[in-house]
Amino acid sequence: MDGTQTTGAQRRVLVVEDDQTITQAVAARLQAEGFLVRTAGDGPAAVEAARSWQPDLLVLDVMLPGYDGHEVCRRVQADRPVPVLMLTARDEETDLLVGLGVGADDYMTKPFSMRELAARVHVLLRRVERATSAAQSPRGAVIQLGDLEIDHAQRRVRVGGADVHLTPTEFELLVCLAQQPKAVLSREQLLAEVWDWADASGTRTVDSHVKALRRKIGADRIRTVHGVGYALETPSA
Repeated sequence: MDGTQTTGAQRRVLVVEDDQTITQAVAARLQAEGFLVRTAGDGPAAVEAARSWQPDLLVLDVMLPGYDGHEVCRRVQADRPVPVLMLTARDEETDLLVGLGVGADDYMTKPFSMRELAARVHVLLRRVERATSAAQSPRGAVIQLGDLEIDHAQRRVRVGGADVHLTPTEFELLVCLAQQPKAVLSREQLLAEVWDWADASGTRTVDSHVKALRRKIGADRIRTVHGVGYALETPSA
């Protein structure tokens, strides 16, 4: 790892990747974007760096020596919530769902463009900033839909009185759907409102996050409207 120190309001990004060529390219691009960057090349080093350096975001490869990116994500999230952008060499839905299930907020499949990676990092950090100010906004009210309770100010979700752990992205997706219960929101709408993406190139990202969210709050709570998008179901009167 390098020895860069924090100055001013610069955001910290920890890049965890065992391929030095990729590590150097990602670090250089993020530094050019104004981020402070440290790197780690294996699982144990990543967990220790996350604990000691307290980064604002992790760019995390799935395949790592020591233990893999999924285990790193579990351990880091158990210590403190931090947005995670996972890098995977395989474009398989099962792998993506596992990553989302252990606390990743977004994922990219190799090979990827550095421009898109930088854009994803900016979007994730903007989402965290938006969440930090949510407690002071009118959206801070509790949304109650049957036994589903969403406390926007505290960023807590309960189903049947039991707490459900959601990633920042899953939480924003659920809030977006819950603000218009029963209304069908297109994938493009969700991309724009939750991910801040202006195009439809990430519709699979929406599908994968919806599947991960269903596993946590119940599959029957989110209705799929084929060819259109999704709607949050509400209890019948």
